[in-house]
Amino acid sequence: MSREKVLALLLEHPEQSLSGEAMSRQLGVSRAAVWKAIEALRQEGYEITSAPNRGYRLTAAPDRVREGELSGPLAGCLVGSSLVCLETIDSTNTECKRRAMAGAPEGLVVLSEEQTGGRGRLGRTFQSPKGCGLYLSALLRPQLSPQDVADFTAWVAVAVCDGIQSACGVQPKIKWTNDIVYEGRKLVGILTELGLESETNSLQYLVPGIGINANHRPEDFGEDIRDMAVSLAQILGKPVRRSKLAVEVIRALDRMYAGFPANKEEYLQRYRELCITPGNRVQLITPVSRQEAYALEIDDEFRLVVELPDGTRKALSSGEVSVRGMYGYV
Repeated sequence: MSREKVLALLLEHPEQSLSGEAMSRQLGVSRAAVWKAIEALRQEGYEITSAPNRGYRLTAAPDRVREGELSGPLAGCLVGSSLVCLETIDSTNTECKRRAMAGAPEGLVVLSEEQTGGRGRLGRTFQSPKGCGLYLSALLRPQLSPQDVADFTAWVAVAVCDGIQSACGVQPKIKWTNDIVYEGRKLVGILTELGLESETNSLQYLVPGIGINANHRPEDFGEDIRDMAVSLAQILGKPVRRSKLAVEVIRALDRMYAGFPANKEEYLQRYRELCITPGNRVQLITPVSRQEAYALEIDDEFRLVVELPDGTRKALSSGEVSVRGMYGYV
């Protein structure tokens, strides 16, 4: 833990050298512990200069998502108040749910460099190669009924778009209901899961999981999704710093959750502005059928209103159907 605290302290003073003595006093550890932490960070690729009578200064850092890089910028946030940063995990959502059942507090965020069993909606897999993407899940415990959180994933989609825009300066869009896309190609997958108390059917926890294609190269995507997926690095023409991206996305989630569900009109308006599905011919896909329709609008409950070939209209919820464009992914 002292390693993460030392890193956080160095990041808080990027232009200043910190003496080992001052760091040991501030962190409440020995100077030897500070030195060991500095050496361990250097072994991990962090470039830390040192000079007699001046101290240590961080001059360069590898692209890692870890507590020491996130805790300082997230100070004061409920979402991100507790962080677990892992090298590999089956799924950050699954790990978050395990910790929820063990009594972990609201605000926990689990992040991992790699997922071996990343999941999407309707049982789909989400490819999560090591060191390429941002994979995170948050544990929330709203005092609401399951019905009150039916549209929560739509709010998450807006927050993720805002976080990406803040971190990278690009504005992605939303393919109803919860895929984040850029110029018609998938950039982000979102999966929200909840836990219910069996006897009362009351909501125990809510876990939104987010997978962002950050620094993927074309060859990092499987052949089956390569043509329909895109990464931020491909969009920008340069790598993105995943720790900065994580901070901005978590901050956006924190702002969103602080206003849920009171700020519904604000997030509904933003969702309508960002959603590109209305105005397109789509396929309505269930496990047993496909049907053509025309997407008309997003209604006041974040449902997609479509017109069927016989002229009838229907408001769709995300649990009923998957929507795909007639002439491409969107």
